[in-house]
Amino acid sequence: MSTTTAPAKKDIYTPLELFGTDRLLDSDERDIAATVRKFVDTRLRPNVEDWFESGTLPKELGKEFGDMGLLGMHLQGYGCAGTNAVSYGLACMELEAGDSGFRSFVSVQGSLSMFSIYRYGSEEQKNEWLPRLATGEAIGCFGLTEPDFGSNPAGMRTRARRDGSDWVLDGTKMWITNGNLADVATVWAQTDDGVRGFLVPTDTPGFTANVIHKKLSLRASVTSELVLDNVRLPASAQLPEATGLGAPLSCLNEARFGIVFGALGAARDSLETAIAYASEREVFDRPLSSFQLSQEKLANMTLELGKGMLLAVHLGRIKDAEGARPEQISLGKLNNVREALAIARECRTLLGGSGITLEYSPLRHANNLESVLTYEGTSEMHLLSIGRALTGQAAFR
Repeated sequence: MSTTTAPAKKDIYTPLELFGTDRLLDSDERDIAATVRKFVDTRLRPNVEDWFESGTLPKELGKEFGDMGLLGMHLQGYGCAGTNAVSYGLACMELEAGDSGFRSFVSVQGSLSMFSIYRYGSEEQKNEWLPRLATGEAIGCFGLTEPDFGSNPAGMRTRARRDGSDWVLDGTKMWITNGNLADVATVWAQTDDGVRGFLVPTDTPGFTANVIHKKLSLRASVTSELVLDNVRLPASAQLPEATGLGAPLSCLNEARFGIVFGALGAARDSLETAIAYASEREVFDRPLSSFQLSQEKLANMTLELGKGMLLAVHLGRIKDAEGARPEQISLGKLNNVREALAIARECRTLLGGSGITLEYSPLRHANNLESVLTYEGTSEMHLLSIGRALTGQAAFR
């Protein structure tokens, strides 16, 4: 009679080990996540405190992200890795476990700048820009939001007018990630025929990018104001397949998918940091982790993290199979960012006074997630998007 030995039980599990979420991933997906996590731990995490405090992010990281195959990794051809959506999501999660600024850089480059060219550009535009953007030799940004028009981009004031065969652009864009690092900006503008997209090399006369300083959030990220003053472009600068507001909104939907996973990285890192701290910190001659109230906090946060991960992977499988609807992505962003922010804040309480320093990540993550909560669709807009899908009524009109 043969016997088998049952695997030894562990005494301590990480939060996601309790949910067994690795069992939902194939070997390639797990390998990608592990590779990105190692890069974050060895290259990015040792520097993030200084970058966050100084409010900078080195441009040369673009080439390092490119060497890792992270830029436009879910796109096919033109030097892009061509991974599935779940793999891209997992990479976003590992990057944001380091800092939301890292995921924002990769997300804006791949899902906004590159995707706008990939989906709506001419073959000439794709061949000119996508290979360089994929390697990080060139950096891109995406100009949709304006100072007075965020949730309602249809009201944008940036205008593109014909002058002979050229286009002339005037206007201002605000809160633009990578704006001062970018070599090319995808700019959306009103025309006589509705909203259209344009590729604007940032050395074009009349184009100016101004860094936004004194931020309390996303400090390890470059955020800019773009000013277009009589910027003259050839007809070939227009994205020929982009007609109407649906074009930039589809790009935002691509980027929001990365946030569904990315926010969980910030939550996971906060929770793991809090568990490690509570296990070592002694209060009343006992580890902080041994108290019932501490364990209640850790258990509740683990539940929300695990549920968010199950949702993210599920949406990723839908996206890979038939494409996720915008309302489904809204479900993921609304839930996962909201819960990640709550987790980061709760973890800070377990750290006590130590939690307000950059030595520990939860408050940095919480500050970053305040931006993630409102960019690429505020929670209110995602609630109303879900409400519209349920009722057929557009409550924000």
